[in-house]
Amino acid sequence: ELNRQMVLFDEECRGSSLTDGHIKFETFARQWMSEYVEKSLGKRTQASYAYMSERIYAALGHLYMDKITPRQIQKFINSLSEPGANQTKDGKGLSPKSVKNFLSMISAVFAYAIKMGMLQYNPCRAVTLPPLDTGKEKQCYTMEEAQAFLDALVDAPLRWQVFFALALFGGFRREELCGFEFQDFDFDQHTVSVRRASIYTPAAGTVTTPTKTVKSRRTLKLPAWIFDLVKKLRVEQARQRLALGDQWKECGRLFTRADGSPMSLDQPYKWLRSFCKEKKLPFYGIHQFRHLNASLLIYNGEDVRAVSAALGHSQTSTTLNIYAHTFETAQARACDALADALPVKFGKKQA
Repeated sequence: ELNRQMVLFDEECRGSSLTDGHIKFETFARQWMSEYVEKSLGKRTQASYAYMSERIYAALGHLYMDKITPRQIQKFINSLSEPGANQTKDGKGLSPKSVKNFLSMISAVFAYAIKMGMLQYNPCRAVTLPPLDTGKEKQCYTMEEAQAFLDALVDAPLRWQVFFALALFGGFRREELCGFEFQDFDFDQHTVSVRRASIYTPAAGTVTTPTKTVKSRRTLKLPAWIFDLVKKLRVEQARQRLALGDQWKECGRLFTRADGSPMSLDQPYKWLRSFCKEKKLPFYGIHQFRHLNASLLIYNGEDVRAVSAALGHSQTSTTLNIYAHTFETAQARACDALADALPVKFGKKQA
């Protein structure tokens, strides 16, 4: 009887799991995508998983779920940091944050298998990630460079004047900028509301999605002259629509292609790179305007909650983690200013 109970216990612990879990990683991951990801997660996450899956399947797809070891996953994770792993001309590896995203997807597949009763252990728990470089300063324009950029922008086409004015003075994400519609602008109160985002997926192309987080839905007050530019852009777009007639593809967006369809997300990046090269200005990408906006708010004395709300961060801790050094510098400047404003004589060594 004791031997029989031992066998039954062993089968309960291992039997069904080993049978159900004996499935190739790619086969099960595709089932996970159709059963869970496509039904429960947003388009942004779906697009991210679809992008990462090709590389993950190439490394682990042929292996059986119940046979994959932490060492095999660790080897793949390490390879992502090696030179050339980001598949661009700079020859670098993926950033620690990107590597973490790959591991998170693999772990999510195993977590789903455990939830379905197919496995009992997630090997990703034993994998070590490269350290995040939290101390690295975000590169962005100085005040002088920002002014030079705005001065040069006078000669740019109207839509780029509007785009980068919003990027700098609003600190909006690229997908938020590309998702703006004219109805988002209150021309009386001089406020603009972030209600949606525009993203690209290989399967569907440029699509509209909800904002990155709930707190990304926000309303900001901006300088009145920006709204004057938006009005001019609306008039210019109306003329383009009349000129194209039936060929115009109305989408309501501020920023469109020549035929009225939503502008691709890489177009602003390409234009900015070319513009900065022509004007002999530093090129730090589009996201640097968001960092510049945050830095200016902090140096202007705004607290972390106000900065976090303006940027649309889901948690104030996110803002603190990204801009910890900037807050420290601003606090030091404020302390020095207070000391200069209130000189004291006590506590000093008397002659």
